[in-house]
Amino acid sequence: MAKRQIDLLLIEPDRVFASSINGYLCENGYNVRHAYDAQAALVAADEARPDMVVCELQLVSHSGIEFLYEFRSYPDWRQVPVVIFSLVPPIEFASSGLGLSRDLAISCYLYKSATTMSMLLRELNFLSERA
Repeated sequence: MAKRQIDLLLIEPDRVFASSINGYLCENGYNVRHAYDAQAALVAADEARPDMVVCELQLVSHSGIEFLYEFRSYPDWRQVPVVIFSLVPPIEFASSGLGLSRDLAISCYLYKSATTMSMLLRELNFLSERA
């Protein structure tokens, strides 16, 4: 039986890095839709109904946190796994108090500087198996 393809929404402002992630995840069975900012991400989520979201916290015009609060306000998206894949160090995120918010329901936090593409893929595969 073939593995079901996972629809993933990638929210990443760096176009070169996004292209790299997109290519790698597509090669590994993910259907990736990319948005560069929070507003485009909300539109993309509405159109594509993603199975999971990978989000950078440092976005143009809105933060990733603002996007997540808006995203989680829709009942259809409350159970969608969200992976933070960010340049913001985890300790900085945790000390902000936002990391403790149950409203965001973050499934995983990955620090870009300490995470390889294979580590990202392994975490996404784990989350997709649990869903």
